[in-house]
Amino acid sequence: MPSKFSQASSSADANPYSADAYRAAGVDRDTAESLKEGLGAIVARTANASVLGGIGGFGGMFRLADYEKPVLVSSTDGVGTKLLLGRWTGRYEALGIDLVNACVNDVVVTGADPLFFLDYLAAGVIEPGVVEALVRGMAEACADADCALVGGETAEMPGVYEQGDFDMAGFVVGAVEQDAILDPANVKVGYALVGLPSSGIHTNGFSLVRSVFGLSSDQSVLDDHTAELGRTLGEELSEPHRSYVADVRAMRSRVKALAHITGGGLVDNVPRALPDGVGARVNAGSWDTPAIFQLIQATGGIATGEMHRVFNMGIGMVAVCEPSEVDSVIASVPGSKIIGETVNAPLGVEATTRFFIETGTKT
Repeated sequence: MPSKFSQASSSADANPYSADAYRAAGVDRDTAESLKEGLGAIVARTANASVLGGIGGFGGMFRLADYEKPVLVSSTDGVGTKLLLGRWTGRYEALGIDLVNACVNDVVVTGADPLFFLDYLAAGVIEPGVVEALVRGMAEACADADCALVGGETAEMPGVYEQGDFDMAGFVVGAVEQDAILDPANVKVGYALVGLPSSGIHTNGFSLVRSVFGLSSDQSVLDDHTAELGRTLGEELSEPHRSYVADVRAMRSRVKALAHITGGGLVDNVPRALPDGVGARVNAGSWDTPAIFQLIQATGGIATGEMHRVFNMGIGMVAVCEPSEVDSVIASVPGSKIIGETVNAPLGVEATTRFFIETGTKT
């Protein structure tokens, strides 16, 4: 006698591959497949001669060439709670740019060139327009960095994420010749710290931003034009994370180490580019702090020290170089300037105790 399971299956749709039951459970395979086909054209602009195969395979393939002693460098990151800002403003392409640049900037500080990038998107319900906008932003950023977008994963996960909720992560692989790696061990006392300007908040500190402006309960303030900013708060906060790939390529032969200023601000990240026994003295008055940071501090009543440990404060990358290289480094990156120098520091101490910040006039 046939079991109740075989009897149930015999009454299924005439199409043996229909996914009506799965769709009823919250996952639409047809939408996912249609979306995948559409994304191929968006991603194609990032391909180069090293990319083998196309989108849709089980794994992206990339041919490593033109290196004698290559060292692979990898990094993964997300955009944190800036995701919420994207939902509130609808600026999803900017989030895609954020995701790529947060990753590639972490790779280039080693002296590496980013080679290829993959993304992971998870949502309660796949919204094709949102996913396409996110991928368009990723493709734009990858093309700017000469980095191939070789694939990714879009997962529909009802029950884990509510409708409208999503999360995203990026993964990048780069390569550098072994003898060209930028090694903090080569930094000495008396070297210059050159700051490269940020494009705003980038992707760190948004939980504090939400708290300061009360965004979790009222997003209408995002549409208010703010005189200090010269645009709406939503436009300012949505400004994408700047890519430093081209800047680093222009100056990396003249620098000893680099620090990408992400979570932890200057305080935590600059010491990561220094060896034990070497600290950093930074003059916070040597550059103009962008208005958004001044607005956050004034509105939230936040101490200056905490601001410097949460936000980049207008400096998104710091290059460490010998004094003789300062002029050429600054000439290669518009807007960059000396913000400090390396100094003696006790051996074996925490990073924050090797960072000294002072105020003064701009240089």
